[in-house]
Amino acid sequence: MTEPFDLADDDTLSSNGERPKSITLKDVARLAGLSPITVSRALHNPKLVKPDTIARVKEAAAAMGYIPNMLAGSLASKRSQLIAAVVPQLSNSMFAETVQGLNDELSAHGYQLLLSVSNYSRQKEDDLLTAILSRQPDGIVLTGIHHQAGVRKKLLATGVPVVEAWDLTPSPIDIAIGFSQERVGEQVARHLLDRGYRRFASICARDERANRRRLALEAELQRHGVTPLATHMATPPTVMNLGREGLRAILAAGDAPEVVVCSSDVLAHGALIEAQAQGIAVPEQLAIMGFGDFDFAAFTHPPISSVHIDKRAIGVQAAAALIAKIEGRPLAQNVIDVGFTLVERGTTRQVA
Repeated sequence: MTEPFDLADDDTLSSNGERPKSITLKDVARLAGLSPITVSRALHNPKLVKPDTIARVKEAAAAMGYIPNMLAGSLASKRSQLIAAVVPQLSNSMFAETVQGLNDELSAHGYQLLLSVSNYSRQKEDDLLTAILSRQPDGIVLTGIHHQAGVRKKLLATGVPVVEAWDLTPSPIDIAIGFSQERVGEQVARHLLDRGYRRFASICARDERANRRRLALEAELQRHGVTPLATHMATPPTVMNLGREGLRAILAAGDAPEVVVCSSDVLAHGALIEAQAQGIAVPEQLAIMGFGDFDFAAFTHPPISSVHIDKRAIGVQAAAALIAKIEGRPLAQNVIDVGFTLVERGTTRQVA
């Protein structure tokens, strides 16, 4: 075991109150008692260095507050060890769980995650990508398959591996990992029709994927001779109060639905609270269906019926696919359907 470093005699640190000079790799090498080339290898290519040497270098770097210049190391390896992800929002667990799975899997393989938020704006996503690509990431994760014109060309021109998550398409930019939004809408419609509901309303976020689920639900209802009564559109980020406002607006219009389908469990929770505030029994007088199967959905009163998506698995599989591409390993498929499951709970009528 090596002795702890003592910085008291290190002349790279200022003692006269002036701003100290920047710590360099040579300073770390001197403190660790190693050559600069050994320190460089330990930081940028640790496979070539003994574990005890790596530990000594890291201890010296930590003691001096040295931050390695990873770009300098990447010039030789042509890798930045950086993966960038753009998500619409982080204010609820819908995307947070995906980001957590992505980060955990990347960290386990020595990659760092750079996270950006687009706020559901395609132009903002395009602007973020321009800034991100200038930093030469090893891979990129985008949310969805619909982007600003020119994004596809920009990404294909760089050759950087790309995962489009939370959606499916037969022709992704590179890799798609998600589920069919349209199939969710169709399955929810059939599920609720089977339970005898005929008077439908919806509370839907102004989000492209949520709207596709809603349109698919309405199309499936109409195939069965059912015309939806009303739709209330909510501007994201979708917070609980928008669910309350949505149900209040639908009821004030006098539509009297039997079931309200919400584009997220957050909106469904808000609708549930509003129904209870108005003395409407759920599900006896009004049924509510959510989406996402958030961690709270099973613990409301009554618990919210929802659509379960393995949100973490999307992130884990996105990381695994990117790492395989970066390392030159072939993928079995470039379109991965993680599927979904309808979860029936207390806010909808159950069939015995």
